[in-house]
Amino acid sequence: MRAAGVNEPAVRAFVRHHEALVSGATGLVREADVEPASPQVLLDDLPDDPDAGRAALDATAVAVLNGGLGTSMGLSVPKSLLPVHDGLTFLDVTVRQVLALREVTGARLPLLLLDSFATRDATLARLAAYPGLAVDGLPLDVLQSREPKLRADDLSPVDHPADPRLEWCPPGHGDLYPTLAASGVLDALLEQGYRQLFVSNVDNLGAVPDARLAAWFAADGAGYAAEVCPRTEMDRKGGHLVRRRADGRLLLRDTAQTAEEELVHFTDGDRHPWAHTNNLWLDLVRLRELLERHGGSLPLPLIRNPKTVDPTDPTSTPVVQVESAMGGAVELFDDAVAVGVGRDRFVPVKGTDELLLLRSDAYAVGPGTGYRLVAQADPLPVVTLDRRHYRFVHDLDARFPAGAPSLREAAGLEVEGDWTFGADVVVRGRVRLADEGGARRVPDGTVLEGSSAEGAP
Repeated sequence: MRAAGVNEPAVRAFVRHHEALVSGATGLVREADVEPASPQVLLDDLPDDPDAGRAALDATAVAVLNGGLGTSMGLSVPKSLLPVHDGLTFLDVTVRQVLALREVTGARLPLLLLDSFATRDATLARLAAYPGLAVDGLPLDVLQSREPKLRADDLSPVDHPADPRLEWCPPGHGDLYPTLAASGVLDALLEQGYRQLFVSNVDNLGAVPDARLAAWFAADGAGYAAEVCPRTEMDRKGGHLVRRRADGRLLLRDTAQTAEEELVHFTDGDRHPWAHTNNLWLDLVRLRELLERHGGSLPLPLIRNPKTVDPTDPTSTPVVQVESAMGGAVELFDDAVAVGVGRDRFVPVKGTDELLLLRSDAYAVGPGTGYRLVAQADPLPVVTLDRRHYRFVHDLDARFPAGAPSLREAAGLEVEGDWTFGADVVVRGRVRLADEGGARRVPDGTVLEGSSAEGAP
């Protein structure tokens, strides 16, 4: 890792996790050891003080996780460069949201992307279209580190001569913390008067810095706050906060930290009704103190992620990827707070189901909304597409050549089988297209209504 130029705090973080693996650590969070966690603060209860909000935003920096290629959706380019609405990419919308907030509030709001080796060049090329984005003295991005994949049988670094690049993997977005420290960006932010950091995922376009939240966080004195929102059926496998019975501290629990036999509890939305959005607020002074105390990297919980060395070849060597989540830092702050927010602040796109919904008229995004997502339906419809035919983006694009159907009047769209949609299709109510055994087509201008619909060959 040192020979590859990985920074020393990241090396120490990897060594810590490797030693834990060798000693038999699994990283699992047992249901018997935790209890459900509810938010202590609700966004709707916070006062709206425009002056306090502007002042707090001016002391806020924005960090966006941008290290993924979206391989689960068949992409080989940065996921942030995927068109999501009216030709705008995730990255375009994120940048325009920040620029619009700057114009409205007068806040500096520097934007910092956490890039990977796989996303950096293409991302910076796209950002060239926004010459006014950079804030003096601060970079537009920092480069996350990398670490070796480990053989599953003996936990030694894997060899893969066919493509040595596949011997490496990103360490998870918990790498944000040592990267901020090692790059000097954390010190630079503090020197320029920034006191808090808002962090989110690039594929969550609901994660816009909020003036009320910024003002509350600045005044509250907490070192860490995590936004949580009401959980839906689409969040069953997503992470959530729990409270450790032994000491009452908040913990983040993800699927990879849950034993298979306990997934029934993990996915129980009645028992754990709040989803973790990965929208975080951090006090930069407290963060630097914590990093200094731990030698430049935080002792985040281990996430053991079993894979194959070539993710496209299930017969390739089994490996373990050692990861950490930035949200795992919640347990390191004794005053960490969970803040309840609305679903409008959590619009993740993890698959083509959510992508189709975001591309449709169920959302409005543009200059008139400050590039914030504004839902045009309440509740939003649930889209379920047959993974055999719509799993990858290129499959989706091929079957919706004229774009997404109108979904603003829909309650749900379930597509089974191989259906191609024509132009100007409208979905009303709850619609199910059944698998008719071959490729079928929804003709131009069709209005789909009711529990099922028929199409043309």
